[in-house]
Formats: sequence, C-alpha cells, structure tokens
Amino acid sequence: MADILIVDDERDIRELISDILKDEGYQTRLAANSDECLEAINRAPPALMILDIWLKDSRMDGIDILKTVRRDNPGVPVVIISGHGNIELAVAAIKQGAYDFIEKPFNIDQLLVVVARAMETSRLRRENVELKRKDVTAADLVGQSAAFRSLKSQLDKVTKSNGRVMLTGPSGAGKEVAARYIHSNSARASGPFVSVSAAMIEPERMEEVLFGRETPGRGVEKGLLELAHGGVVYLDEVADMPTVTQSKILRVLVDQTFTRVGSADRVRVDLRVISSTSRDLRQEIAAGRFRQELYDRLNVVPVHVPGLSERREDIPLLAQHFIETLHKTQGLPLRELSSEAEALLQTMPWPGNVRQLRNLVERVLILGESSDPITPRELQGESETGSEEGRLSLGGQIATLPLREAREVFEREYLLTQIQRFGGNISRTASFVGMERSALHRKLKSLGVVTGKGGKDEEE
Repeated sequence: MADILIVDDERDIRELISDILKDEGYQTRLAANSDECLEAINRAPPALMILDIWLKDSRMDGIDILKTVRRDNPGVPVVIISGHGNIELAVAAIKQGAYDFIEKPFNIDQLLVVVARAMETSRLRRENVELKRKDVTAADLVGQSAAFRSLKSQLDKVTKSNGRVMLTGPSGAGKEVAARYIHSNSARASGPFVSVSAAMIEPERMEEVLFGRETPGRGVEKGLLELAHGGVVYLDEVADMPTVTQSKILRVLVDQTFTRVGSADRVRVDLRVISSTSRDLRQEIAAGRFRQELYDRLNVVPVHVPGLSERREDIPLLAQHFIETLHKTQGLPLRELSSEAEALLQTMPWPGNVRQLRNLVERVLILGESSDPITPRELQGESETGSEEGRLSLGGQIATLPLREAREVFEREYLLTQIQRFGGNISRTASFVGMERSALHRKLKSLGVVTGKGGKDEEE
C-alpha cells in the first residue's frame, strides 16, 4: 500500500499524526528535518506528504521543501500544516503547488478528510502515469521452436529477479523486444522503460542527455536515467558507447547516484539495467574499446537471442503475427500466407533477422492489390523468380554439371534447406519431403550430409 511521509520538527506532533493515520489503515514514514525528508523521498517517493512549514534546525524550510518536491516529484501531493498559519502563508503554499493547508491545532476529522482526498488524487495520478507507461512498443514473444522455447525459459527466469541482463545476438534478432518482455513481466512493470541508443549519444552531450541539467532560466530538465527511475533503462548496443561515456555510466552503476549538469544536488535513481550487443565484447575489451569493469557490471546474466537462421520454424508464425499487428495498428490488409509462401520464407536468407522479416511483410501488404493469400512472387520479386513463371533459374555451377551430379547437388541442398527449415527435426523433415525416416537417414548418409548431433528424430 502507498505510504504517507510526515515531516514535522516536533516529535509529538508527527507521532500523533502517524498514530491517527495508522488507525485509519494508512502506512506512514516520519522525518524531522529537510535532510531526513529528502532522503526518504529519494529512497521511495510517498503517495502523500504532510509537511510542517516551520522546521527548526533544518537546512530548508517547508516552502523550500515544497518547491523541491514539486520540481522533482510533481506527482506527490503535499499538505502543509503550521501553527503560525495565516491567509498569506496559505496562499503562498498553494501558489507553490501545495494540495491543501491545515492550521495547528488541527481537527482530526478535518485532517482525515483532507488526507482521504489527497490520497485519491495521488492514486488517480499514479494510475494515469501507469497507463501512459504501458503505451509502449509491444513485448510479444512469438514462436514455438526449440531455440525460442529456450530463450523464453531464460527470460522468464530473469523477470523474477532484479539482476542486470546482457542480451547478445545478431542485429535485428529482437533484443529490444526481449528487454521489454523482461520489463513487462517483472515487478517493475508499472515503472518506465527507457531505451538509450549508446551509439547516438555524442560524448560532449552525454552528461546532459543521460543525467539532465538544471538552469535558472529553464529549471530542471531530467535526463534519461532520471526518467527511468523506478523502472528499466535499456542500453542498446553498448559496444558502440564512447569510452568517456563508459566510465561515467560505470560510476552510476556503482552507487546509482549522479548530479545534473549545472547542479550540485545528488540525484538517486532506482534502476534495473538491461543492455544488448551484437558484437563480441571480449574482443572489444581485448582491443581496448570496451572497459572490463563495465562488462563485469553489465554481464551479470547473459542471455543469447537467436537469429532467424536458428529458429526457421518460427518464421511463418512471426510473419502472420506481423500481418495481424499491421492490420490493427495501420489498417493494412489482413491477408494469409499461402503454403508456398511459408516454405519460401523459411528457406530465404535473413541477414536482418526479425526486423527484415517485418519490413518485408509490411512492404507486401502496402504494395499488394489483392486480399488473396500472399504468394511467393510477392515475397521474392520478379527479378528473383526467373523470367518465366514456373521455371527455376539454375546457378552457374549446377548448370555445368552432368545430370547425375547435378541431381546430387540439388538433393543435398534441398534436404539441408528442409532440415534447417524444421529446426533439425528429422521426423518432420521426412514427413514433409515424403520419405520414411530411415530412408531419409540413408539418403543423407549417401550424400555426405551431417545434420549435427545426429539430427532430432522426434518432436521436441
């Protein structure tokens, strides 16, 4: 349950208010001065703050604290209390953003009414923020292959912890989707997900972009790390991060505090860090381009995100998922894939991985002039299918071979393609090509085809 922070220099008063609120079912925290107050807020922002405007032996008075809270935690309602109340003071507090004003000695019923209204305001603000935070890129994981199931199993395990995760895999494989899946299924799901493109941050602007700045004219401008407070910061392609940036990020990871540019106040952030790379960071470390200490901090839980070549069984499912998503979000035609198109997609090279597949599907839906199932010609293009429909273009090597040798080359490449298509599963490959499993084994052996680990004879 959200709590209430009570700030008063008089111990009896703050404990009395605390006891009254606890009797009503609220949780409370207590602070006697500005330092204790700000420390409590940095540790965890309360749902509501009850603040005495006069604080003895305190570095800041109530109005100064109110200004700070309104600046750094605008979602926290503040109720001002004071034994020296007057209309001018009340007006000043309200102008600075206080939710309400109560004069000592206060009436208990009045206090409870104000607190109940303020807590309802706080709840509505939190719900509004959570709804906005959930309006992010989808974190849907789609697939059924062995490689996909292994990935999802690892991701489900790391959602239960708060440890740092390093996602590795080729470009376009879906590392950000995996990061968003971790976030949306973790205890931080109601917090923000902030993506930081490491390669896009120029060293001279890095501090402002990440840490924010504070100027007399524009006030506080929060950086990306502060915007991610309470949630996840995703460091995309950390291998591209400048070395100067690496050392500054390392310091934040050590104590999770920093100062904004132009300010001396330290800002504490509560972050979970997820990073990604498509490069071998050990090679980058050996070449002096990446700091070993930063690698050790980020690589607590390494998770490999497989490319499409490792999960060809999932390609039809992914393509259909993209068709449905693009229909819902962009109004593009809701079409099906023909069986021939599915087979072609599973045999095509995908250097751009899932991102390339999505782009192809979007292009086909935009350019297509029919609601019929998608055909291979739409996927491949006229120049790749041959000059005459129904004919297969032969490569230079196979066209120069005698029939028997050409047949062996074709059979070898065809069967290897089908084995890759079905994730190495011999039973499914045999069923598709129309052979008995034992006959397929013999054929593969005669062609000198090694499937790796003997192939998988049964469904996984």
